[in-house]
Amino acid sequence: MDRFVAIYGAEAGNLALKAMATGGVFLGGGIAPKILPKLKQPAFMQAFTAKGRVAKLLEAIPIRVILNDRTALLGAGLLAMRT
Repeated sequence: MDRFVAIYGAEAGNLALKAMATGGVFLGGGIAPKILPKLKQPAFMQAFTAKGRVAKLLEAIPIRVILNDRTALLGAGLLAMRT
């Protein structure tokens, strides 16, 4: 599980850099809420920020876990109402 959390953190950091997600990274889906205690341990953030010269940039990016399992449906419903 520790290895999975580290890989998850590293990939979340990669995506944050690709998208320049300075406003935040939101982890959704079924896995993140179930392993939330593990994500709060240092391994996730260490892997997230282990990007050399841009580590300081990643340290400033907030990371949130989406706990509402209906978020995708709420977003789709809002989009449907707008169109």
